[in-house]
Amino acid sequence: MAALPGSSANALRAPRWWRGRSAVIGLPYVWLLLFFLAPFLIVAKISISEMDIVTVKDLIAIQDGVATLTLKFSNYIFITQDSLYFNAYVRSLKYAAVTTVLCLAIGYPFAYFMARAKAALQPTLLMLVMLPFWTSFLLRVYAWKGLLGENGWIANIIEFLHVDMLLVAAGLIPAAGKLMNTPFSLVVGMVYTYLPFMILPLYATLSKLDLRLLEAAADLGATPWTAFWKITVPLSKAGIIAGSMLVFIPCVGEYVIPELLGGPETQMIGRVLWDEFFSNNDWPMASTVAVVMILLILVPLAIFNRYQAEAQEVRK
Repeated sequence: MAALPGSSANALRAPRWWRGRSAVIGLPYVWLLLFFLAPFLIVAKISISEMDIVTVKDLIAIQDGVATLTLKFSNYIFITQDSLYFNAYVRSLKYAAVTTVLCLAIGYPFAYFMARAKAALQPTLLMLVMLPFWTSFLLRVYAWKGLLGENGWIANIIEFLHVDMLLVAAGLIPAAGKLMNTPFSLVVGMVYTYLPFMILPLYATLSKLDLRLLEAAADLGATPWTAFWKITVPLSKAGIIAGSMLVFIPCVGEYVIPELLGGPETQMIGRVLWDEFFSNNDWPMASTVAVVMILLILVPLAIFNRYQAEAQEVRK
């Protein structure tokens, strides 16, 4: 009997890549290949090339019928020997980690309050979180120069409450009243900028939490704090990790905020990368710095992917 057009026999003969599931899965991979892997390979290629006066030399040179392959790895060796790059990477990781922890400490209670608020109030709270995105990122960061600068109203409040003395004792500012271009102003700007990226995934996770679990814990004698730490926090781990990745990864390579709010002692790898590209015109070294930075970022991403895989196995 001939198979009907919609029969399983025709489905088996159909090309595997043309099936709906394979196409849906394949599109993100094509996107990653075009917009991540291909640019990364180009940058990696430049990092092991030699710089001509204004251009990058090709890796393969053909002269008199002889092909010569030249790979320059001295930039990677130089990065490990020069303290400038090492200190910049360490500062970038340190400030990114501090920003992530502060965003989590501030964002978790806010996201919890949003998830427990009345259903009619939640869209308003969500809009307030997203409201800063309606203004230019550069303008929002630049506004902090006036707020924390001399006679800025936030600076005046800090000085009136003598909080600046505590900041001096903590080593965040060099002297009382000196708030701008310090680690304090840098962290304030980064926390303010990236806080919504922590709140949104936390809210998405906490809003789906089954409240019956908390009721069951209360019936079994658990206090609200015990139920929070043993039920709410573990069940919101996916939101915590997702929010932390959304904050930590862009903070590592941040350039605008350290440039506007930071100082010489807060120079991060983004500034070093800009100097190598545009001040020194050393594209191979700049590409080397970028490759190492990407590899540093891939470590937390690998951890996140591993956690996601383990979580899916547990659900199964």
